[in-house]
Amino acid sequence: MSRPRRWVIAAVAFTATLGAAFVGVPGAPATAEPVPTVQEPAPLPPLGWNSWNTFYCNINETMIRQTADAMVSSGMAAAGYQYVVVDDCWMQDRRDSSGNLQARTDRFPSGMKALGDYIHSKGLKFGIYHAPREKTCNQYFSNLPGTSSYGYETRDANLFASWGVDFVKHDWCDPRDNAQTQAAVFKKFQDALKATGRPIVLSINPNSAHSNTAPTYSGWGAVSDMWRTSEDLSASWSTGCAPSNDCFVGITEALDIIEPMREWTKPGQYNDPDMLMVGVRNALTATENRSHQSMWAMFSAPLIAGNDLRNMSADVRAILTNRDVLALDQDPLVRQADRVRDDGNLEVWAKPLADGSVAVALLNRGTGTQRITTNLAQVGLRSGTHTYKELWTGATGTTTGDISAQVVSHGVALYRVTPSGGTPSSPPVSSAPSSTGPDPAGACSATYTVTGQWNGGFQGEVKVTAGSRPVSSWQVSWSFPNGQTITQAWNARVTSSGSAITATNVDYNGTLGSGASASFGFLGAGSPVPTSLNLTCTAT
Repeated sequence: MSRPRRWVIAAVAFTATLGAAFVGVPGAPATAEPVPTVQEPAPLPPLGWNSWNTFYCNINETMIRQTADAMVSSGMAAAGYQYVVVDDCWMQDRRDSSGNLQARTDRFPSGMKALGDYIHSKGLKFGIYHAPREKTCNQYFSNLPGTSSYGYETRDANLFASWGVDFVKHDWCDPRDNAQTQAAVFKKFQDALKATGRPIVLSINPNSAHSNTAPTYSGWGAVSDMWRTSEDLSASWSTGCAPSNDCFVGITEALDIIEPMREWTKPGQYNDPDMLMVGVRNALTATENRSHQSMWAMFSAPLIAGNDLRNMSADVRAILTNRDVLALDQDPLVRQADRVRDDGNLEVWAKPLADGSVAVALLNRGTGTQRITTNLAQVGLRSGTHTYKELWTGATGTTTGDISAQVVSHGVALYRVTPSGGTPSSPPVSSAPSSTGPDPAGACSATYTVTGQWNGGFQGEVKVTAGSRPVSSWQVSWSFPNGQTITQAWNARVTSSGSAITATNVDYNGTLGSGASASFGFLGAGSPVPTSLNLTCTAT
């Protein structure tokens, strides 16, 4: 007997979509998205680190620089983590005489641009905290003057761009207003960030000091790149918090809140169940840490670590950098898992992947070791002999029917199950012919690479390289050989007319120096996957 945990369903605007069954064999993205006209700053869920969960307000530039160093030396950067995000308490409580935000000189004596430059020098990206109403959370709860972006959206966006900011956490810390009003305020700052021409990820939280409005509004993707689905996550398995209340949630409450919102996640738009508690203050057991990391990856959620990277155990490092688990989170199909069976404390979750595989999580929320069993049909696979790998133990095998495991209390068995016939291999890297512009040595050239494929779709990348002269703007043209189409693109402005497709650089690309390169990517639909394209690159 399933217990009634789907508290949020009645509040969600798109209830008609919630009854849809998990659909057959995984394929291309369910709905073709219009091709964006601006660069997509986060075509896959962002991976990074944030200072709040461990350090709260006890931050300074030395420890942030040490954390950037540790992100590289620990192997996290090599595993894909990029963003180093400075949370609340970095700023003074008053603006300067010109109305600009000011860093606290006692904590950041070199200033925020110098900090961003250091982070960039490590090959990482720089993130910062801000608030859309009058006060940040620290200012709100400490009764301090306010320095939020309210009324300063353009000024603050331009300042952040000048500092080299790549990510903004925008935290609504105020009890006022409904979701629609919140969205309008968030949109003002999103527009200001886009107007800077710099690709900056906007991460919003509408729920701080506020009733949980996130699950009641399906339009967050129009005003941000990622949005918090609940109040803050506690470093605990469960808090008992009812999701409509203004209270911290545990891991299990976060699962129940995000599950009905699964159709909102897609490339560039992410449900965010909050920053990771893996390794934070040793509050979770090793088993709970693995379950936590597993389920966030199953959700295609942003993975923003919150532990002290400078002093983490080997076990915590292994959990955060497990490449097989990270591959689920970073899968280019960007689908959120569906809870396909709910037997009280025992659950089965399934997530389709771009190569036709399915990720399967057998989760034990309760006490005591329990056997959890599902079958191929239930997780969306056809009959036949399928291979599997358990992603924490590395155990492999085959199955023609059931997927089953003994799962310890608060534990998970996490599988990647590959259809019979094996995983389709990606076509080889392909360089297609390119025409030249007026420069006899070639004004620009372009090459095409297939970076992923699945049943009925593929992901491609085009690299544009300037010739012997700088190129201030470029256009790449091609047509697909068998009527394939583009469903989403990033880092370029892509348009199509019949079979003709053109991509032009967007403002943030800037001028390409002689021999310099820029890349853009896209998701395509249709088969067979084109292994080569006849690209024409023209300097414009």
